[in-house]
Amino acid sequence: MAIEHAILVSLLEKPGSGYELSRRFERSIGYFWTATHQQIYRVLKRMEGDGWVEVREVPQEGRPDKKEYSVAAPGRAALSQWLHEPIEPESVRHDLAVKIRGSAFDDPAALIREVRRYRQVHAERLAHYLAGEERDFTGPRTPDPASPGPDRSEAGPSDTALSGPGPSGTVPSDTAPSGAGPLDAGRELQHVVLRGGIAYERMTLAWLDDVLATLHRLGPEH
Repeated sequence: MAIEHAILVSLLEKPGSGYELSRRFERSIGYFWTATHQQIYRVLKRMEGDGWVEVREVPQEGRPDKKEYSVAAPGRAALSQWLHEPIEPESVRHDLAVKIRGSAFDDPAALIREVRRYRQVHAERLAHYLAGEERDFTGPRTPDPASPGPDRSEAGPSDTALSGPGPSGTVPSDTAPSGAGPLDAGRELQHVVLRGGIAYERMTLAWLDDVLATLHRLGPEH
């Protein structure tokens, strides 16, 4: 995937300025495709030159007019062509997994602090995703026991289990109104992507709890 495709999808969901697009990349799209502000503005200019997007001046009270971008017919055709192309499963590079295996040749317990820090990052991300899901799709719900919560490894390996399954999930919607309600096709697909992210974070937390339990078990006494 190129950044152009991510921009086309975002603009089809909702036209916006370069600044608004940058905010979307920071808030949601950036969880599966990252881009800097400079990249976004540079690519938007190229897409405008290629006829993929159209731009109009939007008056703003008390502020300079803003440029609002929307997808033109050639851009929609380019996205459609890409959507019909096959993609290969992504290869995963996981530094932490290599560190965990490498700790067999050092002190496994020395890695506990780093795994706890790593777990906290994923717990906070899960909480962010769940908050977005509640805001944009489901409405208030029972708190998720996996998010973010204290590190379940603090009490040792016997206290590391995550609770059972719940709605899976991933990236907060940029366009949906607050609260639950019937979803159109666009929002349904935004929600299923979000559920994929939630499921991934839950899986990662469960694995990290397993890692912590194992590291505790292989402590200095080993």
